[in-house]
Amino acid sequence: MAAAASSTTSASERNTTPPPPTTRPLPPLGASGSQLDQTPAASHPAAGAGASRMRRKGRKQKQLWPKTVLRKWLNIRSPESDFSADEGDTTGDDSDSEFEYEEMCSWERQLYDEERRLRGVGAETIDSQMEDVPHRLNRRRKVCVGTWNVAGRHPPDDLDIQEWLDMEEPADIYVLGFQEIVPLNAGNIFGAEDNRPVAVWENIIRETLNKISPDKPKYKCHSDPPSPSRFKPSDDVEDQLVSESDSESGGEVHPWNEQDFSVDDDSINEDNLLCDLNTKSVLIKRKRPYFVRIISKQMVGVFISIWVRRSLQKHIQNLKVSTVGVGAMGYIGNKGSIAVSMSIYQTLFCFICCHLTSGEKGGDELKRNADVQEIHRRTIFNPVSRVSMPKTIYDHERIIWLGDLNYRINLSYEKTHEFISMKDWNGLFQNDQLRRELKKGHLFDGWTEGVISFPPTYKYKVNSGKYTSDEPKSGRRTPAWCDRILSFGKGMRLMSYRTADIRLSDHRPVTAVYTADVEVFCPKKLQRALTFTDAEVEDQFSFEEESTSGIYNF
Repeated sequence: MAAAASSTTSASERNTTPPPPTTRPLPPLGASGSQLDQTPAASHPAAGAGASRMRRKGRKQKQLWPKTVLRKWLNIRSPESDFSADEGDTTGDDSDSEFEYEEMCSWERQLYDEERRLRGVGAETIDSQMEDVPHRLNRRRKVCVGTWNVAGRHPPDDLDIQEWLDMEEPADIYVLGFQEIVPLNAGNIFGAEDNRPVAVWENIIRETLNKISPDKPKYKCHSDPPSPSRFKPSDDVEDQLVSESDSESGGEVHPWNEQDFSVDDDSINEDNLLCDLNTKSVLIKRKRPYFVRIISKQMVGVFISIWVRRSLQKHIQNLKVSTVGVGAMGYIGNKGSIAVSMSIYQTLFCFICCHLTSGEKGGDELKRNADVQEIHRRTIFNPVSRVSMPKTIYDHERIIWLGDLNYRINLSYEKTHEFISMKDWNGLFQNDQLRRELKKGHLFDGWTEGVISFPPTYKYKVNSGKYTSDEPKSGRRTPAWCDRILSFGKGMRLMSYRTADIRLSDHRPVTAVYTADVEVFCPKKLQRALTFTDAEVEDQFSFEEESTSGIYNF
């Protein structure tokens, strides 16, 4: 519906001459991404009141625009919860729980049953099945981490990113970082945030993650055997705990149509009514996504989006975000990082997406080192100290750093291309700046990176498999592995480290797939263990009292 020139009845509207037509403007940069709905005033008082509210909202947004810019210039910290996410199904009905239950691995189902039993809801698992299961388990989750500098280019709606997301065997968690999601021009750097490309990229990610083949669910339960314990699982229970689930579904199950489930009105009976209810459940189930977005956060061109399997969402708590700008004037966010803190079950994870200082002149690597140190120093999740809550990056147990780190290769343009023509990645890597800085201990002490067995990810001709070579000698760029993924902490194992041949940008996207251990408590077993310990203490006290009384009662 086209917007009117004014939202209330005015003198111009009462004239016989109609007002000139107006075009509908784009939403202001920094708005939520949707256009303000402006409707012509109606004679009804409610319509006039609604239009008045719209005008006040528009004026408020105009007033907030300079405040937004000022916050960016002064690098004023945003609230910890200043991010977007899909709404959680915390109050879902029984059918929601049923669908989530089908997505769970065997050990997740047993924990779910225990929680239900503790709440007095009942369970599908009998007590004898959990007798020998320890109260604390180490379980593995598959985490897919991706980074991509998209050079401010707008993606087509049909962009295929399945290779980047490693969709052959879907992970449990996807951590996707972008750099230059908007062009780094003066308007985007110093003006209000342009968040319009975010919705486009999120839609592409959502469609890709939820486009899983209906023929066979591909989820795997990446689990270790139970943690060492005095409890010895029986063979049957152990098999259930570590086996892959064959019934983990929950999204687009089959390409069914509603017509396939139509019921003849003349033959309605109890069985048909039951069939109709089941049909509705299947159709609802088909519409539910496999993956949900738990966080999206943008800082100028840096953007991070984290997606998890739907049944895992409720086990992720304490989400916090910290942004650090190290760009213009040392504080603006055209360069810098977005860090995310969260607990997955009882294990603390931290993901840092960054874009560091560019340049291949001598000494530029020292500026990048300084960026990393600033990010470590200024990343704060909980300014007020809280018990067991992480405050800094190193307060976490599993840490992954991703992004365009911009480290270059200390070789000439010609020599670098000689190594590339021979596909001698190891020889070329010996001259990588980040490798040398790590070896010198200047930064990322104790961090690890996978073996690089792919070509440099920068700088390609757009929509081409060739590196740029037609610029003047003073402006050409030597190919380099600018885009990297590092990890820190025990309990993570790198499964693969590679690049994807997607030619939208002058960078190639990079993917690292990990299995990460998470610590999971079985509530009933933990409660039982604590009760048992208290009983032992009481028995000891009773024994000591009896012994003491025996000394004095001759």
